[in-house]
Amino acid sequence: MTTSVPLHDAAELTRYIEERYHVRLRAQLPELAALSAKVEQVHAGRPGVPTGLADILTRMIGEMEVHMKKEELILFPAIRNGAGPVLGQPIAAMRHDHVGHIEDARTILGLTQNLTLPENACRTWTSLYDGLGVLVRDLEEHLRLENEVLFPQFEATDRMQG
Repeated sequence: MTTSVPLHDAAELTRYIEERYHVRLRAQLPELAALSAKVEQVHAGRPGVPTGLADILTRMIGEMEVHMKKEELILFPAIRNGAGPVLGQPIAAMRHDHVGHIEDARTILGLTQNLTLPENACRTWTSLYDGLGVLVRDLEEHLRLENEVLFPQFEATDRMQG
């Protein structure tokens, strides 16, 4: 697949989202949860420790997996098969999930003081915050592509036929 985003081809955009974002999230979240647990344990009580971050990331693993499976097994195949008029409800459910994902990103940024490392942070803590920065940016772009590019193509179809 090319590195350009197929904005005007909904079927290809769904494949791009799966290959670019879903695969990466499945790799990122467990690694970040493990790093966070290590930082929280080793540096417990130290100023700036993102206490509770590992729990949030662990919860996100399950929630994101369920969300991505709904897209991969239901919504995206329907989009690829041209099922425009029946997509309003699944899209509404995905948008509802996205609100929670955005809240999780904001919580992560709050717990980490916008990914601000303490002075003399160890390599694990530095790796954690670097990875969280990538995660948050990826999540924002992933949700933007779905909410602002992909979904409106099918919501407009719903309104015209409904």
